[in-house]
Amino acid sequence: MTRFIHTSDWQLGMTLHFLSPESQARYSQARIDAVADIGRVAAERDCEFVVVCGDVFETSRVSRQVVARACEAMAAIPVPVLLLPGNHDPLDAGSVYTSDYFTARQPSNVRLLTGNDSERPVSGVEVLGAPWRSKRPLEDLLARACLDLAPDPTVLRILVGHGVVDSLDPDRDNPAQINGSQLEASLIARRVHYVALGDRHSTTNVGATGRLWYSGTQEVTDFDEVDPGNVLVVDLGLPTSDEPAGTVHVEPVGLGQWRFLRQRFELSDDTVGDLEQWLSALPDKQRTVVKFSLVGALTLAGYSRVQTVLDHYVDLLAGLQRWERHTELVVLPDVGELDELGLSGFAEQTLHQLVDEATAGDGNVVARDALALLHRLAGAR
Repeated sequence: MTRFIHTSDWQLGMTLHFLSPESQARYSQARIDAVADIGRVAAERDCEFVVVCGDVFETSRVSRQVVARACEAMAAIPVPVLLLPGNHDPLDAGSVYTSDYFTARQPSNVRLLTGNDSERPVSGVEVLGAPWRSKRPLEDLLARACLDLAPDPTVLRILVGHGVVDSLDPDRDNPAQINGSQLEASLIARRVHYVALGDRHSTTNVGATGRLWYSGTQEVTDFDEVDPGNVLVVDLGLPTSDEPAGTVHVEPVGLGQWRFLRQRFELSDDTVGDLEQWLSALPDKQRTVVKFSLVGALTLAGYSRVQTVLDHYVDLLAGLQRWERHTELVVLPDVGELDELGLSGFAEQTLHQLVDEATAGDGNVVARDALALLHRLAGAR
């Protein structure tokens, strides 16, 4: 029996366009902190080694600082750490893994899965890697890694790969797509005992064997991810008379501290408070990014109140992003509230021009926001 951690897609050095510089710095640190947390889980759960299934780095052109901080975090993990090059950091001519600033700092417990030889991090365990050597492989790399394998009753064999399994995203034009049925056949025949995958950022059990998994990313990276922020603690045993297929137990352990949320708000003047209440109730605002859409019809006063709410929470949240493609908001100012502003001359002309632009067709977002700002400024006189 062996116990190990399966993780992937650390993508250290990742930058996100919707984060401010201050939020980006905290997000980058969180991804490094999650690596340190992997070491804590390994110690607490008596894991014997860690496999990282591709995309350790966001790119092979990450800064020296990112590499130095990554190496320091990995050096603190108290067990061997096996790294697989993926599509973001392939083992090509410009690979980060062959750069002077990685090789000079590579910790003694960190090994690279080059595909040339298997690794034996502990006695009785063989780890095979199917690394990416270019951005666009022309074959199923895991199928190639399994070609000459025969069952070995004396060793637990773990296959580490990266890419898309055909059952999750069939694409006949992708020569590197992973054949899931072939992998399951290798598992059933006990040529391999567990397949650890990376590339999919949501924790996912593939197929029927319970031995083919994506760990997902250690920290959320996008709004579409279903179950990110985990690592997998895997218990694996050899076949016995009582367990002819051998034992396997996979447990997701949550490490992620950040959340990316999508939310749709149906608004009227009477329900603007619901928007404010929802945002107010969010925990850990400094680690939460919200992408929102607004649907409904508001008076100018109601829309001005919405903008006041959003202006407040944009300062509290790690990110607050309007999802324009799914926003269908109509601003319908009535004559009374325009007259109450008491504008004249150029200011009045501007007001009516903004009203025309904000209420024409699909509405002009810039005009709508300018109209709300004018309403607030005029109302503050």
